[in-house]
Amino acid sequence: MDHRWKSSLFLGRAGGPPSQPYVKRLRYRKVVPVGLFSKIKASNFGGTAVSRTPSAIDANLVPGGLCAPVSGKAASLAEVPDPIFAGEVLGKGGAIWPDSDVVYAPISGTVSVAMPHAMGIIGDEGIEALVHVGIDTVEMGGAGFDVFAEKCARVVAGQPLARIDRDAIAKAGHPDCVVLVVSNTAEFSSIEMLAGDGAAVSAGEAFLHVSK
Repeated sequence: MDHRWKSSLFLGRAGGPPSQPYVKRLRYRKVVPVGLFSKIKASNFGGTAVSRTPSAIDANLVPGGLCAPVSGKAASLAEVPDPIFAGEVLGKGGAIWPDSDVVYAPISGTVSVAMPHAMGIIGDEGIEALVHVGIDTVEMGGAGFDVFAEKCARVVAGQPLARIDRDAIAKAGHPDCVVLVVSNTAEFSSIEMLAGDGAAVSAGEAFLHVSK
């Protein structure tokens, strides 16, 4: 497994070293288990716990495929306003400028990284997918993100990973494009984005195809 991208997720600005305070925050941040807040609400107010997790969607997952993690307009990595992604340093893939607020698993597998702005999934076919929400959103310290998956959890394509507050991301001054890359790109012969630049895509539809 190529772990270069994991350390790059900790950077505030592409190519710059992470600040020591931020490194400490990453070290001690915990992902809150799904349903915890609703359980607390029921306990404190005598109500019935209601899941805050959105419903799963039907995903068009085919062999060698990755689904669109969010609905919006497709963009090539070259159009992403970040040299790390645009230069395919973290792997080949594609991006989507979202018009919705829920990010879904693009592949079925095991969550390897669970951060508010980024999720890594090791797929059942050995494809290692990275879903990264926004540019430099690591600087938001988790604000504006509700995470629904934990590290080491089993997820299926179309299962909600997070809800994002696009207004909060915009107010923080960050682009909100959602990037999907295959972090172990070197293990495959080709990775193709199936949608053209600017094309409308729906979460769950076929978005990338990986060939061995």
